[in-house]
Amino acid sequence: MTSGDLKSSDIRFGIYAKYIKRLLDIVLSTVALIILSPLLIVIAVFVKLFIGGPVFFRQIRVGKGEKPFEMIKFKTMLDLRNEKGELLPDVDRVSRFGCFLRSTSLDELPELFNVLKGDMSLIGPRPLYTFYLPFYTEEEAKRHYVRAGLTGLAQVNGRALCKWDERFSYDIEYVNHLTFLTDVKIFFKTILKVFMRSDVGELEGDADIGLHQARKVQRPEKLNEKDTGKKNSEGENNTPFFRDVK
Repeated sequence: MTSGDLKSSDIRFGIYAKYIKRLLDIVLSTVALIILSPLLIVIAVFVKLFIGGPVFFRQIRVGKGEKPFEMIKFKTMLDLRNEKGELLPDVDRVSRFGCFLRSTSLDELPELFNVLKGDMSLIGPRPLYTFYLPFYTEEEAKRHYVRAGLTGLAQVNGRALCKWDERFSYDIEYVNHLTFLTDVKIFFKTILKVFMRSDVGELEGDADIGLHQARKVQRPEKLNEKDTGKKNSEGENNTPFFRDVK
């Protein structure tokens, strides 16, 4: 099975999942972009002033059907380099304003454009790196039966502190029980958690390392060596941490 060939024939989605959910995504993301446009402009100006351009962070992630897409967020890291012209370690480049954007999830707002385009949904499993594909079990790969989301069931049940297995179990539970009521509950729980800035605490088990470091290859047919070690648009090495996939 190649990228984009993933089928969801073993799961019977209802009318909401098949038709209404996408319509709501279009309507709500459009309304949100219009209402939040002044805030988006202000943040973009501040990013330009305090962090430097370009103001957007772009990275390839995996969406529905295991198809890659370019996810857009606000840039949060400085372009600081050593005397050799090499970017400094990530920990030395995260700006104070960037930390504020991440802690408040404001850096995620440009993903509304991804929702409008159809790459993502407002609610769904968070999109992860392309080179993670070989490390999902067949059951866990079902998270790609639906569009990736701005927030999801895993995020409102631990956000950045869940272990990988636990995170994926929430994703599969969401796919298996995708309803309008489920999405509404996740939406309001997300708002509450963002305002409370909850789920800040000790990371458990393998939660602080990348999936490719936490387990062995599960689907060797998905191996793609050229994905390993790529740098994203902020110059970060793709050695991802669970806390980064909010």
